[in-house]
Amino acid sequence: MKTNLSRINHLLIVDPQNDFCDLPADWCPTDVLTGQKIAPSLPVSGAHADLQRLAQFVQRQAARITDITVTLDSHQRYDIAHPSFWRKADGSAVSPFTPIAAAQVRSGEYAPRDAQAIERVLDYLDALEAQNRYQLMVWPVHCEIGSWGHGIHAEVLAACGAWQLAGHKAVRSIFKGMNPWTENYSAIRAEVPDPADPTTQTNTPLLLSLAEADQLIIAGEASSHCVRSTTEHIVEMLPKLVAGWTPARVTLLTDCMSPVGGFEREHAAFLESMHTQGVRLAQSSELAL
Repeated sequence: MKTNLSRINHLLIVDPQNDFCDLPADWCPTDVLTGQKIAPSLPVSGAHADLQRLAQFVQRQAARITDITVTLDSHQRYDIAHPSFWRKADGSAVSPFTPIAAAQVRSGEYAPRDAQAIERVLDYLDALEAQNRYQLMVWPVHCEIGSWGHGIHAEVLAACGAWQLAGHKAVRSIFKGMNPWTENYSAIRAEVPDPADPTTQTNTPLLLSLAEADQLIIAGEASSHCVRSTTEHIVEMLPKLVAGWTPARVTLLTDCMSPVGGFEREHAAFLESMHTQGVRLAQSSELAL
């Protein structure tokens, strides 16, 4: 594979992981401990087809893709956004897809199971809500480090593997979300960075590497959360960091991303906002590099 080095086309694939894919049953393995089929824990409707289209895009455009960066949502089972962290006032479990506000914790409606964590939790929730971006959501346990669900969609993995072998160049992997005390939708920084953990703070080297691209192409899951947050941070931060950089260098592959169910309005608002700021919206079958 010969790459045209006069134009840098950098593909940023956000969280193309099994747990986010509405995979057919025959794509799912069997748990050796239980004998039961393993199912994706947080499937996004349309994600399987999104990532199949993305894999086809990588195959078609391989010779013109200069760099590939893949982000991986990477969590521990114990995490502020997982059910095991929380309890209700009566001690019962908190169900997945439960939003929790600081006021509800102060009233005693919800509480961390570790009573000693209450002050830290409230500080976090206050800081999160002050940004007016997201409210804490209790998600199903997902993308647990080392699990099948943490792994990359098979067709995307195969396409990226072929690109690496043909071009003698490795895919860059970015792990995010390993700190259990903050949410980390964005690959650029956590929603509320932890001063004691550099991995939650702004990833300036990643931003600078993305800024080198003549065209930064973004795809992945989910458009309502991780794709959205990552892209928003890129568009917000890079013009301040690199003179002359503009959002016009970014292309969103809109047929290679889908929103979490119930967050379709956030998906639409994200695409509209990015388009207004100069980001290009394109279909993978129509984009020529």
